[in-house]
Amino acid sequence: MAYTDIDDPTIYFANTIWTGNNTNDRDIVIAGTGMQPDLFWVKGRSNTQSHFIFDTVRATNISIHPDTNAAESSQAYMLRDPFFNSDGVNVGTDAGINANSQTYIAWSWNTGTSFSNDASSTSVGTIDSAGSVTTDAAFSIITYTGTGTAGTVAHGLGKLPKMIIAKQRNSTANWSVYFLDTSIAYNNVRNYLELNTNIASTGDSGARWGAYGNYSTTTFGVGTNAANNASGSTYVAYVFSDIQGYSKIGKYTGNGNANGPFIYTGFQPAFVMVKRTDGTGDWAIMDTARNPFNVINNYQKAQANEADSTDESFDIDSVSNGFKLRYTNSNYNGNGNAYIYMAFAKNPFVNSEGVPGNAR
Repeated sequence: MAYTDIDDPTIYFANTIWTGNNTNDRDIVIAGTGMQPDLFWVKGRSNTQSHFIFDTVRATNISIHPDTNAAESSQAYMLRDPFFNSDGVNVGTDAGINANSQTYIAWSWNTGTSFSNDASSTSVGTIDSAGSVTTDAAFSIITYTGTGTAGTVAHGLGKLPKMIIAKQRNSTANWSVYFLDTSIAYNNVRNYLELNTNIASTGDSGARWGAYGNYSTTTFGVGTNAANNASGSTYVAYVFSDIQGYSKIGKYTGNGNANGPFIYTGFQPAFVMVKRTDGTGDWAIMDTARNPFNVINNYQKAQANEADSTDESFDIDSVSNGFKLRYTNSNYNGNGNAYIYMAFAKNPFVNSEGVPGNAR
């Protein structure tokens, strides 16, 4: 078996940076292979606009904000018809995406295959779901309508989800994040995090993510909490798992030392998002587009509408087979503290032909 089947990660994930020019109908070409993104997450680097997430499963000019609890809303001058091109997106003049001389970063994922599940017909799950999926890259965008009764939702991955990021679309509600390795038992339900806040991993008697037995290669669970499953409310869930040489979702323990832990991923990371779980902490996002060379010290906070921060407090090195922590900030390297991360590849450590990747 080959080490990886994804020699070019930009088929499925890419970082893209640009400088705004305040013109309508501007094409932003996704870096690398120039794929059509199915999930497009954009943030102004030099301004304090919100984060915006668009996807091809919901209406294509409708955004949701990772840094707020707001319902989804129309954005007339962000993405413009035809919205998603074969190699990127078409943008307008909104300050959140294309203000003159302002700088931007987008993190983009591709799925490509439509997905639907009628739970009563297939006997897979108890709540109907639809969306888009790639089993090759273990990522799906799933929409469903809540029932108010604890149940299960088909996700299409064909393997156990490692992270799920979900949002109620039609109402104000905090985001819900499920993470496999830190979901400790709380009255037999899964713990949760919130993408728009910095809370620690938290138990919920209302059962946002449902019981342990509801997670499988075909389904994930939802409880009765309105953030995940209010009767008649609409939801979107971004569902991720690991693919060798392309993506890694894991955990580590900090050492509180500037010579921090080395985190093995099996590839050179292009994107790393880190969150402390045993206490409050930022959702720190680092990538190799804003910092093409080590040390990477330019980061965004998913839960905040801040401009790029550039200092040593989130220093990491991105190397051929993982990333190395280079500072003592408790947000990502406190002594004995627990952290989760999600990373996507720039290059595999070893490609499908057995050729090693290069260090940087």
